[in-house]
Amino acid sequence: MKDHLSLEERVLSGLDEEQRQVATALHGPVCVLAGAGTGKTRAITHRIAYGVHSGVYQPSRLLAVTFTARAAAEMRTRLRDLGVGAVQARTFHAAALRQLQFFWPQAVGGALPNLLEHKAQLVAEAARRLRLGTDRATVRDLAGELEWAKVSMLTPDSYLAHASERGTPAGFDLTTVARVFGAYEELKADRNLLDFEDVLLVTVGILQEDARIAATVRDQYRHFVVDEYQDVSPLQQRLLDLWLGGREELCVVGDASQTIYSFTGATPQHLLRFASTHPQAQVIRLVRNYRSTPQVVGLANAVLTQRRPAGKVADALWATPLELRSQQASGEAPQFLECPDDEAEAAAVARLVGERIAAGTPAAQIAVLFRTNGQSEAFEQALAGAGIGYQLRGGERFFTRKEVRDAILSLRAAVRAAGTGHDGDAEGAGPDSPPLAQQVKDILASIGYTEEAPAGGGAVRERWESLAALVNLAEELVLSRGPGLDLEGFVAELQERSQSQHVPTVNGVTLASLHAAKGLEWDAVFLVGLSEGLMPISFADTPEAVDEERRLLYVGATRARAFLHLSWSLSRTPGGRAHRKASRFLEGIRPGSAAQAGPAAKRRNRTERPALTACRVCGTLLSTAAERKIGRCANCPASYEETTFEALRAWRLETAREAQLPAYMIFTDATLVAIAERKPTSLKALADVAGIGPTKLEAYGEAVLELLAAS
Repeated sequence: MKDHLSLEERVLSGLDEEQRQVATALHGPVCVLAGAGTGKTRAITHRIAYGVHSGVYQPSRLLAVTFTARAAAEMRTRLRDLGVGAVQARTFHAAALRQLQFFWPQAVGGALPNLLEHKAQLVAEAARRLRLGTDRATVRDLAGELEWAKVSMLTPDSYLAHASERGTPAGFDLTTVARVFGAYEELKADRNLLDFEDVLLVTVGILQEDARIAATVRDQYRHFVVDEYQDVSPLQQRLLDLWLGGREELCVVGDASQTIYSFTGATPQHLLRFASTHPQAQVIRLVRNYRSTPQVVGLANAVLTQRRPAGKVADALWATPLELRSQQASGEAPQFLECPDDEAEAAAVARLVGERIAAGTPAAQIAVLFRTNGQSEAFEQALAGAGIGYQLRGGERFFTRKEVRDAILSLRAAVRAAGTGHDGDAEGAGPDSPPLAQQVKDILASIGYTEEAPAGGGAVRERWESLAALVNLAEELVLSRGPGLDLEGFVAELQERSQSQHVPTVNGVTLASLHAAKGLEWDAVFLVGLSEGLMPISFADTPEAVDEERRLLYVGATRARAFLHLSWSLSRTPGGRAHRKASRFLEGIRPGSAAQAGPAAKRRNRTERPALTACRVCGTLLSTAAERKIGRCANCPASYEETTFEALRAWRLETAREAQLPAYMIFTDATLVAIAERKPTSLKALADVAGIGPTKLEAYGEAVLELLAAS
């Protein structure tokens, strides 16, 4: 039947009613409010194709603009498939750079200055000119602040007047940041360089000052489409206005509830005010969600609707959210899990991920999403320990981060300086030496570790999180291996774990920050670390910042197609004080929260914690994952024979070498201790040891039993 349809009719076939409204609204201004998973890219690409095929648009005179190279590439692919590959789809910067390269000779003369791909080195030099001590993380935060200032169209002179609410970027007062800004701009001018933001700024300047060039650009492009319009900065909006030159042949697409980049200068205000700025605008809402099940959509909607008034300023900036309506079949209810500590949460998530994979969900269709990159290490370790491949998106693997590499170098240097040998009689391992964790803290203090987390976010905070993760690991290893673990042993353990990062994990589970997950989707999504201080993040200290954190959680939830799991922990480290609580954003959503049930039901329906286990020696309740795995508390002496434990370790090392895996991926030390103490004599008894699942039982069970029988 479709063969008898015209080309234009075929372009429109398969669109729902609202998408068809978008595709046939060929003259601007048009504002498309498109919720997550509602097919906005499909709607706008079919609009472009329908306009071209019906003769309304000339392909060379339409410019589609989006925010990432990946999104622009996807749009070009779809346009090509629809037979309109001549239409340009570019990022703001790519479009501006093309115009700048063309018009620079006539507008300015001479060759276009060189483009500065990375500003960190120049920012560091500007800081050094002012005799400021800066490390890599501080430079990154300073660079981010300068980018915010420039997309907000501020200069070093006007920065102070408009940055009063920016706090202390990179730990500096605003006056100091303004001085760094000025020195950076001077260095660029001296070396004839343009940075990323200058491409937009200079293009804006040329279009404002040269009427002939502006007329040429406006004659070239008659129609504009802007995707992700909630993310435009003041500078990008100014460029768009100059391209338009007062015309209204513009279609914008966005969702204010997905505004999660305000810290970069993005603002949804242009989207929210579009109808008042353009009184003749046609506003179309896309709310049919084709991505997720009703259960996932219902939770995502609730994350936004549970928001309560937060003051005049915040309420004015909060947009009434679109209420999504799922078009998928009913699925699983979202699951919630409260854990005693971060280690237990990571272990539980790894186990559940393994169950999903065993049930048929491809690993590549599973994601673990967290608020900060510093949270990744626990999940990297847990997945690796479970033999599950993973890939880290939007950040470096934990052991390849510069601060982690620097930390390991510092720890190695301390081992050499102490003259530590393999016999454990070194200065750093004596009876009067500080505990291992304290030694690690003291050594890492030289590269930036502090007992208290730094205020604010950004690279400085992420650097601290990475160093703190190493301190936590030292504390956990002492508990599982005993106080005899010295600094050299800890460094050897770090080296062994770092090697696992080189194992190919092409078809692995995705680990990503919530920001890096924007625009992506998976069958199953695990949202982790949903406790106060992480979600919302501790430095979200204004109602507006908290609202952005809420939107970030909404974005994370809408990444899931069929299954959504939400978890949090009560303590950062095993055995730590349970001072955390679940994120306020889960109130009224998770089972047993105040808005869902009364006091009696709240206690009855409360999310279950891991079962309480008593020490098999003294009967004390075990409080950490490591203690529960071994089956006794840290205060009770080990009951295994040293020769048995050493035989198990030797077997593990040989097995790991043959499999080209790090030793802890065969069995962790805690599991070896538990095996040595229990000395199981059958596969069934061995399976009762924590950390030995069906896969490891099949792979190593017979060998372990044979070794135990011989020892």
